Amino acid sequence: MGKSLSFDIAALLILTILIVSCIMRKMTSGTPNRLFLVFISFTWLATVFDIWAVTLDNANSTNLPALYAAHGCYMIIHNFTVPLYALFVIGLTDTWHKVRKSFWIQAVLWGPYLVLFAALVTNPLTKKMFTVEAGYQRGEWFFLIYIVAVIYMIFLLGYVIYYRELLEFSKTLIFLSYIPIGLTTVMIQMVYPTVLVEMYGGAISMLLISLGVQRPEEIVDSDTQLMKYSAYANVMKRNFWNGKNVDVVMINVANLSSIQAIMGYDFAMLVVDDVVARIRRINKLLGNKGEMYHLDRGRFRVVFNGLYHDTAVKAADMLVESLREKTDFKDLDISLKPFVVLARCPEEIKDFKMLMSFGTDFHEKLKYERRVMHVEDIFREDMVEIQSNIDRIIEEALEFKRFQVYYQPIYSVEKGRFVSAEALLRLFDPTYGFVSPEIIVTAAEKSGAIHRIGDYVLEEVCRFIAGSEFRELGLEYIEVNLSVAQCMRGNLADNVLEIMSRYQIPTETVNLEITETAASASHTQEILEENLRKLEQAGVSFSLDDYGTGYSNIKRVIQMPVKIIKLDKSFVDEQHNPKMRVVLKNTVAMLKDINMEIVVEGIETQEMLDFFTELQCDFIQGYFFSKPLPKPEFIRFLEARA
Repeated sequence: MGKSLSFDIAALLILTILIVSCIMRKMTSGTPNRLFLVFISFTWLATVFDIWAVTLDNANSTNLPALYAAHGCYMIIHNFTVPLYALFVIGLTDTWHKVRKSFWIQAVLWGPYLVLFAALVTNPLTKKMFTVEAGYQRGEWFFLIYIVAVIYMIFLLGYVIYYRELLEFSKTLIFLSYIPIGLTTVMIQMVYPTVLVEMYGGAISMLLISLGVQRPEEIVDSDTQLMKYSAYANVMKRNFWNGKNVDVVMINVANLSSIQAIMGYDFAMLVVDDVVARIRRINKLLGNKGEMYHLDRGRFRVVFNGLYHDTAVKAADMLVESLREKTDFKDLDISLKPFVVLARCPEEIKDFKMLMSFGTDFHEKLKYERRVMHVEDIFREDMVEIQSNIDRIIEEALEFKRFQVYYQPIYSVEKGRFVSAEALLRLFDPTYGFVSPEIIVTAAEKSGAIHRIGDYVLEEVCRFIAGSEFRELGLEYIEVNLSVAQCMRGNLADNVLEIMSRYQIPTETVNLEITETAASASHTQEILEENLRKLEQAGVSFSLDDYGTGYSNIKRVIQMPVKIIKLDKSFVDEQHNPKMRVVLKNTVAMLKDINMEIVVEGIETQEMLDFFTELQCDFIQGYFFSKPLPKPEFIRFLEARA
């Protein structure tokens, strides 16, 4: 009875569909995808040789060269698919750098197959693996095939288990299914030699991998065909876990959101496509050494193996030059504002969280310099760590009471003395030292910790006002800042009044500062106005901070129960500009005419003091008098000037 080709033909059909599917789904870029395609192709080729060999056997062919060639090529190629599968797993875990450094891994990876390859190549002379003269028969060395298979299965099992953290649990199971499926089909074929199911089992394994692991829709952005955010996150997590050195070219196009807001989504996507084309072109010119990603909202990444550091540097420089070039879109000249940062991981950015935290919004924090910026030049190493660990730093500061309230005195021009102060948050972390309030507030607004921080500051201020020093120093009120997130809090007014009532202080001794950002944000208006109304009725006064930063709406200022306007420091910095002086004189006159009191921040010299005094501003605040001081030093400062 001849051998059945049914399972081989089914396997060939499945493998052909998989090859076509890989090409159509564009699973041809990236080392794992290419290895998977090679793996399928070799299995397909082995199946073809198996069909040829069985066809010759069933026909009782006496063509010995053809028989040896068909059976020999089948065994050589089929057994080569096992180390190919091992290479595929290594590619998915991206542990090539570890393989290159380990003699023993390389020995296990290639040694067994080379022994088997030598035995199969010399078989026509030795007849030790198989013979075909009297029909196909296994030779005395045929057991080598099973020994080699067991070695590779043990290697694969150990490798997948060791690096299981780099793979999802469900995908790990799919990888490991290759082993039991392979063993089962080998045993079936040993018991029933006429049932050729080995290649069919391999095809089924590859089909499972294609459906459960190699899913481009999970990692490829459908709009740009670059890999998406989730793929970037997984790759970088894996790199940090592996200790692999990589260079990341981070590209944040700062004005893409503005382009979309003005021109619409479709137009913005034309711009995105153009950016992608430029990135692809440069990567191709440099040998396609970088893996390209489109995260979202104008953020792109190109990741280079650390071995190609010079290529990464050149790519970053070329990208800056390319992205700065104006492009015509529908008869409109569009100029992009690309921030390009080159980061070496893990030398400059030590962990995944730090990388993602820094990459999210560096274009909002850095000055646009039209050149490649390097992480080591942007921040001290500990500053990047602070941004990465800021949520933990804030929680520990709240738990262990590390926050402090400093006071910067405010001078009354009319009364010729200090009548108030601004309460300012400070944090000195035991590990990182001074932590910028800007970093704290930004992170705390995102996490929700800003409300607990705000309550802490207000309680400290109320405790100070309730004490004897406040009255003895002749202070009239203390200014307390409200963040945007606090202004969105529905029970803000009730909470503020409850704290003031608890310390039994007059409501007029607290002045709440609202930033122009909060005052102008449409999504906060209804809640903010309700809170301000309740607090105003209770006797609390308000200041509008950062006036003139670009959000001003004089109608809104008039409608709000604001008593004091605080001119932004940018006015002070530009006061030597003749045009700015005209603006300042008219701004101050207008505000005075509508009965607003004016505080000028950032005064550092006598010249500045004299100029704003002549303009008849009411209050002066700045380093000319004092920097922000902790409460004991602030009290001593005022006592010395009483």
